Amino acid sequence: MSREDFKSFIPADKTIPEFTLKATLVGVLLAVVLGAANAYLGLYAGMTVSAIIPGAVLSLALLKPFKPTILEVNIAAMEASAGECIAAGVIFTIPALILLDVWTEINYLQTTFISLIGGFLGILWMVPLRRALVVKTDLPFPEGIAVAAVLTTMVGGEKSQRGGVGSLWLAIGAIIAALFKFGQLSLNIFRGTVDGMVSIGKYAILGKEHEGWFYGGTVTSPALLGVGWIIGPKISSYVLVGGLIGWVIIAPLLILASGLPIPLGEYADLGPLIGGFYTIWGEQVRYIGVGAMLVGGLWAVYSIRANLVDSIKEAVLGIKAGAVKTKKRTEQDLNYKLIFISIGLMIIPIFVLYQWLSGLIEISIIMAVLTVFLAFIASALAGYLTGLVGSSNCPISGVTVTILLIVSLIMLGFGATGLEGMAIVIFISAVICIGGSVSGDLLQTMASGQMIGATPKKLQISMIFGVVAISATIGIIIGVLHEAFTIGSQSLPAPQAFLMKGIVQGILGGEMLWPYVIAGAVLAFVLILIDLPVLPVAIGIYLPFTLSVPIFAGGSIRYLTDAFLKKKYGNAEEEISDWELAIKQTGVKPKEKAIRTGLLFTAGLVAGEALMGVVVAVLVVLGINLALMETASWWPGLLVLAYIGLMLAYIPIREILSKR
Repeated sequence: MSREDFKSFIPADKTIPEFTLKATLVGVLLAVVLGAANAYLGLYAGMTVSAIIPGAVLSLALLKPFKPTILEVNIAAMEASAGECIAAGVIFTIPALILLDVWTEINYLQTTFISLIGGFLGILWMVPLRRALVVKTDLPFPEGIAVAAVLTTMVGGEKSQRGGVGSLWLAIGAIIAALFKFGQLSLNIFRGTVDGMVSIGKYAILGKEHEGWFYGGTVTSPALLGVGWIIGPKISSYVLVGGLIGWVIIAPLLILASGLPIPLGEYADLGPLIGGFYTIWGEQVRYIGVGAMLVGGLWAVYSIRANLVDSIKEAVLGIKAGAVKTKKRTEQDLNYKLIFISIGLMIIPIFVLYQWLSGLIEISIIMAVLTVFLAFIASALAGYLTGLVGSSNCPISGVTVTILLIVSLIMLGFGATGLEGMAIVIFISAVICIGGSVSGDLLQTMASGQMIGATPKKLQISMIFGVVAISATIGIIIGVLHEAFTIGSQSLPAPQAFLMKGIVQGILGGEMLWPYVIAGAVLAFVLILIDLPVLPVAIGIYLPFTLSVPIFAGGSIRYLTDAFLKKKYGNAEEEISDWELAIKQTGVKPKEKAIRTGLLFTAGLVAGEALMGVVVAVLVVLGINLALMETASWWPGLLVLAYIGLMLAYIPIREILSKR
């Protein structure tokens, strides 16, 4: 079924409470809370926890006494996700100004202004991108599926009807993942990463003898296992291929050629072997992924050009014909004319911001116009990546690095290589990173909204409230964290900000490792020529290899599930999509019930781990240490994860097996 003909959980011709005061207030509150938790987590560990599913579950918990509709919960969840979006964009970039000595402390007004402009750009560009990426493609949007499954099960009032699937497996998945994550991060009873190095002997190359090494491992993450199951075997395999190219082929060759470096900075704590391997990846191989992501991102935008043009044409023709009012509720976006006028007018505050921050008038004018265009590229790329592998695995820092490369080269061309030039590069990258992050998560929520029957226009308006709430507080949050722990210290290392600082200094200082970026671009061109997807491979190179393994494992389990069902039922039953199965509650056929059970269980895994990640972040901020062991073992976590994998393989087909 085409997504344009998709029959949502709440029919398009039915109107129920959606954009209400209680939903807005809960969403605003959660945006600030989740934004604060992720700001600390990002500065401390270099990563954030996607707020889409935690936002949905927490919104339901807070709204439950007021008997909310499913659409009210979805509105609150969308606003809540703004907190993590803005926090991720800000903490990956703004702290670099401290590290570059451009700022001595966090400037609240400037940080707020940057957050608001980036957030509004992300919302504005998301509107024309919604139909192009959500409706007119077959991108899975895995967390969108998970949210739709959670909401239709928990809020939609799923009955124990014949053929239906209850909420039991959703709850079981959430409890298992939450307990697993708590034991790993808080109790420290097993390690979160299982990895190791294998020597392949010593070889003389270019007159020097170096020892060869292979690295392998996996993070023990039920959520990534679930994401792999949702996105399926094909995409998860491409992600693994990227990891194999970067970590099993290129990195060992570099080590053979130059030796294993001494790990410094964020990799020093990993030990001389693994830390040295990560140093090779972080300082060299990762840029191959950036180069591939740059070309792959531009190709992805080019590939959906027809969808973009059709969406805009459709909107413009509808406005001229006065037909917008007659559109189905579930197809109503904000007025396109207003959107494009607003995008054009955004150039003015962006110019004012850049002029205020740098004092470079001519460059600020040019870069203000360029920022609006690059924000579109970043929004489209982030949205595509989010739809492909989910918000939790979307490398928004990789999108930011890609934009950082482009902007730095332009500033190099202008000859602005001093601190003022570096500052404006960071400012521009911050605005674009925030915009891309907001667009990506918005589109994920738009996907869940499409499934459950939300009104796009109301979701788009609601996001404004979330963006304003977190933008007004994020400067204070980061300022307090800087005063308490100092950005760049061991207590608050800000690894992504160090990466941004290194790139800006490398390009404007003439020390950038361009051969790796070019190699990644060439790899992307080759993949395009042989008609293979570029972005999943680029993601595999850019992300740590340990993340690719559980995603691939989940995809492999889904392959076995599908193969079993195909052997059992063949094509006798009409195939329906995971989108349809996520919201289907009655008349579920045995084959459909198996897949829907798997979707609910994996949605629980993703939700449980994400929620516990936020809880643990709060415990860390409060200084509460619950660790039972000083040094955790690796094997218990791997054993439990393997058991969860067996459960994922068995649970969807258990009823079919029991009838044999």
